[in-house]
Amino acid sequence: MSRFAFVTVMSGALSCAGLVYGQESTAPRQEPATTPTGSTSSTTATQEEGPPRGTGSMAGVGQKPRKSDAAKANATAKAGNMQLDSKDKSFMMEAAKGGMMEVEMGKMAQSQGQSAEVKNIGKMMVADHTKANNQLMALASKKGVQLEKSAKMEKMNGANFDQEYLDHMVKDHEKDIAAFQSAAKSGMDPDVKSFASQTLPTLKRHLSMIKSAQGKMGKGTAKKSG
Repeated sequence: MSRFAFVTVMSGALSCAGLVYGQESTAPRQEPATTPTGSTSSTTATQEEGPPRGTGSMAGVGQKPRKSDAAKANATAKAGNMQLDSKDKSFMMEAAKGGMMEVEMGKMAQSQGQSAEVKNIGKMMVADHTKANNQLMALASKKGVQLEKSAKMEKMNGANFDQEYLDHMVKDHEKDIAAFQSAAKSGMDPDVKSFASQTLPTLKRHLSMIKSAQGKMGKGTAKKSG
């Protein structure tokens, strides 16, 4: 091979090699595939989360009762009160009047009574009838019955106060005992009947003590006149 031919062949080979190398350098580089992470995973996690607590089918839990339900409850209570027998109502109203009068007259006996026995009876009347009155007021409130809160007082002669007071107490307690016995036996409402039955022994004890004091006073008057 001549020198000229050798140079020509080598020039051609170098040209081919440069062409191949240029193609490889200009070709885009491919990055290795990676497993999707980051935002994709967080998106999946977000999709798997359920609705916030306290929503959905449980949204009505803890809500206040509807006004219509409260109105129905009030109407039911009023209907129960309206079913109270008229005789039971009348008994409660009369018992309240009598009880308040016994308290006021008992106070009067303590301040104006001439004998220690009458003063003691007056003190007992105030204590026992105040207790009974409070029980009756609570019962009336439960049954929706309006009771009077004051009683008219009867005037008594100061000079003969003890005798008039005892006479008045005998009449009142005999009347009260008859009314309470009737309510305890024939009352329609069980609470009214219970109140009458529980108060009866106290009224009977009062009447016995008043009559005893009345008898002693009568004997003393007879001795003085003799």
